[in-house]
Amino acid sequence: MRFIILTRRSVLIIMLCVLLGIASVSIGLNSVSSALETASTERVIPIYCVDTDKKVCSISFDAAWGNEQTDGLLDTLDKYKVKTTFFLVGSWVKKYPDSVKKIAKNGHDIGNHSSTHAHMPALSADKMKSEISDCNLEIKKLTGKTPSLFRPPYGDYDNNTVNMVKSLNMYPVQWNIDSLDWKDPSVEQIVKNCTDKLSPGSIILLHNGAANTPAALPKIIKAIRAKGYKIVPISKLIPKGDYTTDVTGKMILS
Repeated sequence: MRFIILTRRSVLIIMLCVLLGIASVSIGLNSVSSALETASTERVIPIYCVDTDKKVCSISFDAAWGNEQTDGLLDTLDKYKVKTTFFLVGSWVKKYPDSVKKIAKNGHDIGNHSSTHAHMPALSADKMKSEISDCNLEIKKLTGKTPSLFRPPYGDYDNNTVNMVKSLNMYPVQWNIDSLDWKDPSVEQIVKNCTDKLSPGSIILLHNGAANTPAALPKIIKAIRAKGYKIVPISKLIPKGDYTTDVTGKMILS
């Protein structure tokens, strides 16, 4: 029989190892708990595109700053008999009321793009609500209609943003095709950006103040139609009824 003699140093080493082992287990359990908590908080995704077999898509414009090109864009859309969606910031609405009225008169959707173009996830619930509600009120004053579509500024959102929009009986809308026109690429590149990845149910993002967008717009319309697509406002693209969005943001009726 072999006896093991433990010195004080050996005992201390053993105790330290036991403590470290317990700590490791605790850290591991905490990590698992954190992962489970994260997994249980399902990410809520806005509408980036729509699930459809029809060759139909939407063009949208964000308007937050200048207004020099809006009339030209509206004239082009009228010439080609195309109806689109304009997402307007409340401060822009106040500054350019005649343009707001013209957009509505010409038959285009008017969506809400917040009151001050703020980063929505950085706001409190009350402030977030007022950003949306105040913009709705300004648009309704001029058009008589309350917007049903909301696009978060900068495309920046979180679960609270999406849930707030839905609680106000509005649709949170993003895009799945970015023209990148705000970076001032060439006309040809804007057209390519808008059409290369075009698919049924796509939503295209443009801006009313980008330098080359007015020249690109006729070519975008022609290129989309050449692919056999019909262009409709987002309100006509999204189906009515209960829906979900998949991980890509595709809107699917429940």
